[in-house]
Amino acid sequence: MRKKRVVSLLPSATEIVCALGAVDQLVGRSHECDHPADIQAVPVCTAAKLEPGAASGEIDRQAKALLQDGVSLYRIDAEKLRELQPDLILTQAQCEVCAVSLPEVEEAVSRWLGNRPQIVSLSPARLADVWEDFQRVAEALGLKDHGKEVVRALKGRVVAIIEKTCVMKQLPSVACIEWIEPLMAAGNWIPELVELAGGRNLVGEAGKHSPWLNWEVLRQHDPEIIVCMPCGFDLQRTRSEVVTLTQKPDWAKLRAVKNRRVYLTDGNQYFNRPGPRLVESLEILAEIYHPDRFNFGHRGKGWEKL
Repeated sequence: MRKKRVVSLLPSATEIVCALGAVDQLVGRSHECDHPADIQAVPVCTAAKLEPGAASGEIDRQAKALLQDGVSLYRIDAEKLRELQPDLILTQAQCEVCAVSLPEVEEAVSRWLGNRPQIVSLSPARLADVWEDFQRVAEALGLKDHGKEVVRALKGRVVAIIEKTCVMKQLPSVACIEWIEPLMAAGNWIPELVELAGGRNLVGEAGKHSPWLNWEVLRQHDPEIIVCMPCGFDLQRTRSEVVTLTQKPDWAKLRAVKNRRVYLTDGNQYFNRPGPRLVESLEILAEIYHPDRFNFGHRGKGWEKL
């Protein structure tokens, strides 16, 4: 069977393709697809309209202004896309802010003559959806059986953690922050990861979009642990942005702050990408919550203490 020419316009989809051993089939990627390292030579087909180095509050303002005007936050290089002649395009229909969306991709290929590529759109809301997306991508690549093996191995690592956390009686209360200015709690698959890692999730609901979070609500919850995982920010960027959070009224009075249990993570590489590295994300949370029980070696790379 001829290998398919694949364009992935979503970082998590790119990582799924690579986890399935099909990196040699990638002929195009988005500007945000940066892992694993051996995809750097793959041509880029998109660009962002937002100012990448802006503070979180300014990024939020720019994004809302563009969306209010009905303008996409991204540009697709339609000529490059056609030139690459993909058989399969991977995109998403979950969040207009996070990546190029399904309607934009459909518009880009709508005028193509001859055979059009298959478009597979991913929109996971829970961890189970991520496993299903693995299988959908695997089937589209003609790797159905191998996809099952890869998912089985990933689930095995999750189970190894659950076997320890499911018997714990004292679970710390946790608030996961997905955006700092304005404040947003983490939703979708994150509340599930919190609980699988041995924590008690306070804000954000599994399977639902990340909600805006009022500071007073967070202050009243007074979590034992706060984990910052801003969408699209690496560890260094999170470190610089968290200053805004530390300036909130009564910040120093929070239990997590007084007990030095505020943690910064690389949300961009881990938590915000619903792909194979959600397993590493779970490991990071387990290390943070229960350092006496778990040590996967992620400290200093995926997370650090504030």
